[in-house]
Amino acid sequence: MSESPPVNGGGAAPRNAGPNAGLDAGAKASVLIEALPFLRRYAGRTFVVKYGGHAMGDNAAAASFAQDIVLLKAVGINPVVVHGGGPQIGAMLERVGVESRFVDGLRVTDEATVEIAEMVLSGAINKQIVAAIHAAGGRALGLSGKDAGLVKARKVSRDTRVEDSAIEQLVDLGFVGEPAEIDPQVIEMATASGLIPVIAPIGAGDNGETYNINADTMAGALAGALGAARLLLLTDVAGVLDGDGHLVSELDEASIEKLRAEGVITGGMIPKLETCLAATREGCEAAVILDGRVEHAMLLEFFTASGAGTLVRAVQNG
Repeated sequence: MSESPPVNGGGAAPRNAGPNAGLDAGAKASVLIEALPFLRRYAGRTFVVKYGGHAMGDNAAAASFAQDIVLLKAVGINPVVVHGGGPQIGAMLERVGVESRFVDGLRVTDEATVEIAEMVLSGAINKQIVAAIHAAGGRALGLSGKDAGLVKARKVSRDTRVEDSAIEQLVDLGFVGEPAEIDPQVIEMATASGLIPVIAPIGAGDNGETYNINADTMAGALAGALGAARLLLLTDVAGVLDGDGHLVSELDEASIEKLRAEGVITGGMIPKLETCLAATREGCEAAVILDGRVEHAMLLEFFTASGAGTLVRAVQNG
């Protein structure tokens, strides 16, 4: 007499096991039903996700991020990850005895610094994210803007005010760049092949020189060029807060200017919102500023009616 086959395929987890085992069956079904229209809406579309901040420095948060990216791919969405790495670059520069100097939040980057930046961004960080996605069951392809002519960069300079003076002077930031031209073909080929592109914010100039590009700026430019359904900027804040400290769920260009004039939007949030608006003007449907410290915040934003961050459109309800 033959043995009965083992329950659940032998070694497989019981059907009632897992992190949501305690949820009522109706609650589980409600979650799926709420997500259904969003799954239909975004099927086959591209999401560009800028990954950085707290989540990059925490192993558990990094694993959760990778799981969310793999899930997006599994349900028919094409995620494209653009990552930062400023703190890691700073740590490596300190280790080798190179002093960092910043102008308006941008690192002044000489030839030695850009070599280290490329090594850290295109090497260690990029491959760590690729490995995390593979560990979560996905297939990732690590790239930089230099690969296959993806991003042609141009040099960035900054006008800065002389201390205690009304005089402005032009500051040479060295090998700091911004996207000048983007050829999205390599990304489109990768996503069509079932791969998840993971992109380091490095680009090449007209003469082959290497430029370090702000990761938010890189992600915004790619979202516009790809006609992405969403640009997602993961940050270490909940999103845009109003004067009372409450999360603002949606903004357009006029409301951003109003809050900025009132002194509600200040500091590092200003360039993030400028990046969001630039992306929407170039072809991205909308952008979201979201707290990357919240577990599965991306899924809450994309697959629930309430969302989880601040949605930015070029034109309100457009």
